[in-house]
Amino acid sequence: MEPMKQYGNIWKYAAGAVALVVLAVLVMDFNNRTADLHRLQADQLEVQARVTAAVETQSYMETQIVFATSDPAVAKWAYEQGHMVRPGDNPVVPIAGGARTPTPTPAPVATPVKISNWQAWLALFLGP
Repeated sequence: MEPMKQYGNIWKYAAGAVALVVLAVLVMDFNNRTADLHRLQADQLEVQARVTAAVETQSYMETQIVFATSDPAVAKWAYEQGHMVRPGDNPVVPIAGGARTPTPTPAPVATPVKISNWQAWLALFLGP
């Protein structure tokens, strides 16, 4: 009967080893799933931010469309950029003139002062 006890103990150790291996695999799987959860939560926040930005852009564009199709906006564009006039306005159209040549202004000419030789030597030695 002694050999049966040895086989019973071996089965206990084998079952414990298998249980540890299964537990290790489950812990690794849990870690992988946790990492996936964190990555997906980060992706969710990014997508939510992009959706919010898209909704705000859509709202802004709808507001711009409503303004652009209104009568005051059309009148403003026609008057400022479309070069159209309102009833009663007197439009001014600039006309390019002919090629004009500007009249040159004469440059003043400096007239030299004539001095004698002795005055030049005196100025040289004594100063002006």
